[in-house]
Amino acid sequence: MTSTESSTESIIGRSDINDLEAILSISNKDVHETIHTVEDNADSIFTWNYEKGERPALNKLYEKAKTSQWNGETDLPWHIDVDQEAVVVANQAANNRGADLDVSGTCFEKWGDKEWVQLGIEAQNWTLSQFMHGEQGALICTAKIVETVPWIDAKYYAATQVMDEARHVEVFAKYLQDKLSGFYPVNAHLEMLLDDIVADSRWDMTYLGMQIMVEGLALAAFGFMHQMTTEPLLKQLLRYVMSDEARHVAFGVLSLKEYYADLTQAELRERQEFAFEAAVRMRDRFLQQEVWERMGVPVKEAVQVVMHDPGQLLFQQMLFAKIVPNCKKLGLLDAGDGWLRTKFTELGVIDFEHMPDTEEEYETFALAEGEVASA
Repeated sequence: MTSTESSTESIIGRSDINDLEAILSISNKDVHETIHTVEDNADSIFTWNYEKGERPALNKLYEKAKTSQWNGETDLPWHIDVDQEAVVVANQAANNRGADLDVSGTCFEKWGDKEWVQLGIEAQNWTLSQFMHGEQGALICTAKIVETVPWIDAKYYAATQVMDEARHVEVFAKYLQDKLSGFYPVNAHLEMLLDDIVADSRWDMTYLGMQIMVEGLALAAFGFMHQMTTEPLLKQLLRYVMSDEARHVAFGVLSLKEYYADLTQAELRERQEFAFEAAVRMRDRFLQQEVWERMGVPVKEAVQVVMHDPGQLLFQQMLFAKIVPNCKKLGLLDAGDGWLRTKFTELGVIDFEHMPDTEEEYETFALAEGEVASA
């Protein structure tokens, strides 16, 4: 068996998960690319078994999805004017972000209110751009699940998620274009992860990478932003998207729980390693290196300073609030020798294992009756 160090290096390309030089060496080389092609190696699977409801939990999820659709054009209050600079100032005041950050002797030492507000604007543009790119990844992956999963109940539900993801891409793009001040290209770490998920031929890896890892992180991130933002249109947009995302993560948990029960230890170890790689890639993308480049400050120094911001540290950790308990629910945390538990401990996120998993929790995220109409 390989050592923990060599195993880590073979999975993510470095032995130290916190090696900042290695993390920042990965960047988007073609920021002007508008078409990105990834080879999809999977077979399209037909099933001639049309017995609806053989998997009652998936059937229940499908029925819920059919009655939970909303229209991104008409159900959100797009008439609200968004003064991005005023929103940044209000958010900073409401959340006291950066108040305890010591920037003496750093590249931020001579910054005034103007620069900090501009950073807030760029960070918002960047964050929502990455959400948008991730949602397109989910759109493609869920279409792939429709093709590759062998169960009719799963195909039915995945088809509703394709519609959900199209709607999510649409509303994030519209918000960025009409209310904010510019797009960012896809972050290189996110692109690498999406490429890996799409390229893998195994349908359960598409589930694991997208439904559990990417969508699980998105659900936590949207919840964090929903809590922190003072802007009413974005708050409503995130509320609607979260109601869908919770079902999507539940879809992954319900499907993989059944499938993973029959896998060998070696097969489970492959899934553990994939989950770890995905976790590291997603954590690395939130260092926002493209923002620092655009702001004209030394990227490594900026990241080192901001990583001492308690608010940023909390955000980085909270991203795993859904991923860890769902991996535990699937048996991945302690399969074999508990390898993934060790890795999540190294990442500093193992304490989230006791948070609720999303198998049934999606009901708590559902839009209340009449909520759509009231918008």
